[in-house]
Amino acid sequence: MIPIRNKRKTLQVTVDEMRNFALAYVEKYAPSKQQLRTYLLKKYLKLSVPNVKKQDVTNLIDIVLSDLEKNKFINDKFYSESKAKSMIRRGSSINKIRNYLIGKGVNDEFIKDTVNKINEDNSDQDFFSAIKICKKKRIGPARIDDNRPLFYKKDISLLARNGFDFETSKKVMELKKDDYLKIIKLL
Repeated sequence: MIPIRNKRKTLQVTVDEMRNFALAYVEKYAPSKQQLRTYLLKKYLKLSVPNVKKQDVTNLIDIVLSDLEKNKFINDKFYSESKAKSMIRRGSSINKIRNYLIGKGVNDEFIKDTVNKINEDNSDQDFFSAIKICKKKRIGPARIDDNRPLFYKKDISLLARNGFDFETSKKVMELKKDDYLKIIKLL
């Protein structure tokens, strides 16, 4: 015989469940605060707890998030810096990093700090990131010299889609093969 569960949940049970969901999610994905808020809201809507207002649930989510933030389980500043570092290693432009962090709901103050820190570490970061993209996609100076004029527009547009401005793209595209190989050895 299947036991019948009590369908009524109290707010305290809901908070405990939310905290458990949040901890499991943080352990697995290391999200930003906004990503975790969205996840918990979706999780609650799936559970559809009766007799609890949506406003009460958002208040409970805020309590859980502030508790996690206080205990340093989630930290948007650390999140923005770590994501920026990993994206730089992959060759992303500063514009792409900024837009990614905005999309993840990171506070503007943390985004500005992260971008300023990137610019302090290397004033011409976009140039080196564009070189990494050229190496990865085999475009621009990584192409055979005979094919470079044929694919110039295509290569410039690929760099533009990756968030690089026209000046940086043009500077990378005009690199000689020897200079490109020297820079690649430094990276």
